[in-house]
Amino acid sequence: MSKPAIEVDNVSMKFNLSKEKVDSLKDYVIKMLKKEIHYNEFWALKNISFTVEKGDRVGILGLNGAGKSTLLKVISGVFKPTEGTVNKSGKIVPLLELGAGFDPQYTGTENIFLYGAMLGYSKKFIQEKYDEIVKFSELEKFMDVPVKNYSSGMKSRLGFSIATVVEPKILILDEVLSVGDAKFRKKSENKIMSMFDSGVTVLFVSHSLDQVKRLCNKAMILEKGKLIAYGDIDPISEQYSKMIS
Repeated sequence: MSKPAIEVDNVSMKFNLSKEKVDSLKDYVIKMLKKEIHYNEFWALKNISFTVEKGDRVGILGLNGAGKSTLLKVISGVFKPTEGTVNKSGKIVPLLELGAGFDPQYTGTENIFLYGAMLGYSKKFIQEKYDEIVKFSELEKFMDVPVKNYSSGMKSRLGFSIATVVEPKILILDEVLSVGDAKFRKKSENKIMSMFDSGVTVLFVSHSLDQVKRLCNKAMILEKGKLIAYGDIDPISEQYSKMIS
């Protein structure tokens, strides 16, 4: 039997939230040295365990603050869990905060190579895929313009185009199919669907239950950092519909 794509074992994630209002770094350092900084512990995730088989497309459902984005960041390796372990089998491409790694002073072209390098792609690979990236983003006229002059939608489109140029084994999507106008959203969804056809494993966060039902074969529900349900898409989406109605 082949190894699962993702195994999440008893994962918990704690953040320390400062109780005090601190206006500056200097103020923070002084208060810290005087031991005047007090924290509230906040567990964003608590004792989460599940397995994702290769080729599964899993929708992650939950209200705001349920821990969905935190879970994706732990699986992607952005956060190290406070407790528990995550095992992954295959190259991951996380589409979390699209364009978060862009340098605003650099042009679109320069950022394609910068962002590509951050995602682990070679310069040669990006050169080969450059025209494809630019064409998909529909930003041909803006490649020599500094990214600081881009709208947030333009940055997201460029980030999406760079990140989806490869064929990963595991794809992690956080609300990224809501970027751009309706036409680009449809094109993005079609692109993701074509990646599904190659047997990629997907973890997908969306506020749209219809979109999750359309794209996923399984789903889970998070509530206040705890996993309350996980299974086939139809019963889980029905359970979630009742929760939000």
